[in-house]
This record gives sequence, structure tokens and C-alpha cells, in this order.
Amino acid sequence: MRVIGLISGTSHDGVDGCHVEFEQNGTSLEASIVASDVVPYPPELRERIAKALPPNPTTVAEVCALDILIGEHFARVATALDAPACDLVSSHGQTVFHWVEDGRARGGLQLGNLWPLAESTGRPVLTDHRAADIAAGGQGAPLVPALDVLLLAGRPRSAALNLGGISNMTVVDPVADPYAYDLGPANALVDAAVVRMTGGAERYDREGRYASQGRVDEDLLADLLTEPYYAWPAPKSTGKELFHEAYLDPYRSRHPGVDGVDLVATLTELSARVVGAELATAGVTEVFASGGGTSNPVLMQRIQAAAGAVRVGTIDELGIPSDVKEALAFALIGYLTAHELPGNVPSCTGADGPRVLGRLGPVTGRIPVGEVPAPTRLVVV
Repeated sequence: MRVIGLISGTSHDGVDGCHVEFEQNGTSLEASIVASDVVPYPPELRERIAKALPPNPTTVAEVCALDILIGEHFARVATALDAPACDLVSSHGQTVFHWVEDGRARGGLQLGNLWPLAESTGRPVLTDHRAADIAAGGQGAPLVPALDVLLLAGRPRSAALNLGGISNMTVVDPVADPYAYDLGPANALVDAAVVRMTGGAERYDREGRYASQGRVDEDLLADLLTEPYYAWPAPKSTGKELFHEAYLDPYRSRHPGVDGVDLVATLTELSARVVGAELATAGVTEVFASGGGTSNPVLMQRIQAAAGAVRVGTIDELGIPSDVKEALAFALIGYLTAHELPGNVPSCTGADGPRVLGRLGPVTGRIPVGEVPAPTRLVVV
């Protein structure tokens, strides 16, 4: 079975796509990557998405327009990945809001209307992946552990780390239930500082250039580390509803002398300290990182320093390009849903139990697949 997975993460810079061929032999599932790509949003669309994200005000009219425009962009990406040759498109869309109240996820909104995808590809489209887990009492995030648990099966206690706008981690142990949660910001605050510093000319710290020029301000760093979210128990989830550009305003007012490259360096160190501390206490022997943060050598070096003896590598070592791991994960969830198998990991999201994820359209569409047992291991070919 062939599935295209699509997602745009919390950095909202573009769409990651992965066309995957799955073949199952007993409980062993093989995944061959047919094609993959990362396609930036057009600048004007990216700007409209940024203006609609919290804490900015927006309108229902703008949400409606973005839902279609994002769906059309996702459709272009799927078409370029040879969608007619696949059996299903599994599109996560673009998260614009993740509703958390008193530590509990109540809902989430992903834009990217499925109908432009269905119309342009002629394939069934799976969307709305998080709602079933949230309805079952889960955080609705992270869902990538569906991939992590299979990918790390048979290894010693290990962790999969994602460094997108937000950092999240899955810990897989051969003799214990896996667990996962959002750690805090990875690139979200650094990106915000770079946009502010460059007047929007640059969107992120390419290869850690600014962080390498700056000096970490320990007073500001200590203040930033008092954020209550870091002390919340897992499972927990967060996003740019909390870690956005305006989040930094009170910290800037208390530390007016820290700006420019020094602010970028301090925020990079914040991300590294938060991630490294969690890795160091997780009791893992190896870590496989993915996401845009892996292309920032300063961030990766500082994470390794904060993690101590834990070896921090990248998911590329397991045959998956770092920038399309999440797209592969949603292709896998599409495969599982097509076979009426659960795609959440309850010990990771906090849900009451396993749930088949997503909403399939067109509404008359059903994917002609046979029954297969739940896989216990994934091998990337």
C-alpha cells in the first residue's frame, strides 16, 4: 500500500511531504520512501498564517480563506509527489491553535481543507488526526510516537527527539510502556527573535550563525527557565499559543540590555538546556533527533553538552531524512487507519485507550485493503 503523508509544523514555513510504500509481512512492516520533499509556503501565504496565529486577533473570514489556501498548497505538494500512484493521502494540515486548559487538551484546529486535495489527486484523504485522541482524554499530541515505537523496537532504552518550533521526545524501553510529551520551545522563540532582529528579512537562525556570534546572558536564561510549563508532569503538550514572539516581552523589559545576537544565543541555550535536561534524566543510552533544529550546529552541540553522557545523533542514522520524519509518521498513521488499527499511543498522549485516528473523505471513499495484524516493528528500506 502506498500513502502520502503531509504536514506543516509549528514553524509554519512550508509543507513536508513523504510518499511511502508499506509492505507488511506478519507483524513486521517495511516502509520504502518513494519520494519526499519540503515545499515552502509562498511568502504571502506564510505571512497570512503568521498574522492569524496567537496571540494575534483574526476573523472567521480569514480562517475560512486560509483553510482553502493551505489546502490548495498541500494539494500541489501531493501532486508533485505522484499522488495518482498512491492509495491514500494522509494530511495533518497546519496547526493554528492547540487548546489546553488547566493542563488538559480540549481541542485543536488544523487548517488545510481536504477537498482541494481530494479533487486534485483523486485519492481518499485522511485529515483531523488529533480529535479522536483528545476526545478520549489525551493531549492529541504527540502523535509521532506511532512511528517512534515501531522504529525503535528492539533497541535498548532510546529516545526520538523532534526539534521543530516545539521540541518533543518519545522514550522507548523494551520492558516498559513508552512515553512522550512536548518539552518546550526548540526553534519557536529563536525564530521570533531572528524575525524581530532582522525586520523580517530572515525567518530563522540559518546554521546557528547568529547564536555563534552572541553571548549567553545567564541572568536572562535563569529567568526564562522559571517558566511553569517546564515543571508540569507529563503527558503534556504546548505550542505557539504559549511560546510566541509576545511571550518574550516581559523578559525583555526585565533584561533590557540583552538583544540582537545575544538574545538569539540565550534563547538557543534555553532550548538546549530544557531538552538536554530531559534527555539526561530519561535514562536513555541514545537519542535520534529530527526536525529543522538538527541543521543548527550550535543548538545540537549545546544539547549534547546539556545531555551529558547521552549520545545525541539524528534520525538519518535509521534511514529517515530528518526533515520529513513527521510526514513519514502521518503516512504511517494513514496506513494504520486504512487497516482500522489505532494510531495513537495512549501511554504517550494520556488517552483512555487506543483509537483509530482521523476523518476520511470523500465521505463515500473506502480504501480497499485486506486485514493485517497490528505491526510491532518498522524497518525503513
